Amino acid sequence: MTKYQIPNATIKRLPLYYRYFQFLNDSKRDKISSSELAKAVQVDSATIRRDFSYFGSLGKRGYGYEIAPMLEFFKELLNQSQTTKVALVGVGNLGSALLNYNFSQTNNIQITAAFDNNPSLINTVVNGVRVYNVDDLATELTTQEIDVVILSVPVASAQKVADQLVEAGVKGILNFTPIRVATPDTVRVHNVDLANELQTLIYFLNNYS
Repeated sequence: MTKYQIPNATIKRLPLYYRYFQFLNDSKRDKISSSELAKAVQVDSATIRRDFSYFGSLGKRGYGYEIAPMLEFFKELLNQSQTTKVALVGVGNLGSALLNYNFSQTNNIQITAAFDNNPSLINTVVNGVRVYNVDDLATELTTQEIDVVILSVPVASAQKVADQLVEAGVKGILNFTPIRVATPDTVRVHNVDLANELQTLIYFLNNYS
């Protein structure tokens, strides 16, 4: 089965599996049973087996999963053997928080450039990351060979900046703005709406508690 035939729900769980096998490896564990894994990551064992089945035989019946080989498998699958450079556009409150969050503590993702139109931020360095003028977006993305961008700009400028990113050849956008930006099929957009997630959580608390 090719990667394009793997369900999106399975793909979204792969980093969860990777991080937990990383934790187990750091804890000097040698193996884990399917029931233990299911309880730890809060995914039922049938779903885990189905997820893993897309990639062949990863475990042994009656034995479980060997930690080191599983960690190496997910590390290669998620391209964690090399650092992926990411840019941030919009160094406001949320953007600043993202710059101060050290992605490299848990994976090989690193924000290497930031962009804003605020004169007081341009040419400053935030947590080791240089902030460039947003007008230099295309030039810097090309020069630094960055094709994944985090978008955390005000709503009014979200689509305009997204268009600039498309023109600059970006392949992926993690969109933290409340609107759904329009992009061609060649650019993949993942939307993260914190307010929506909180509202959904509150709904469940009010109606299912």
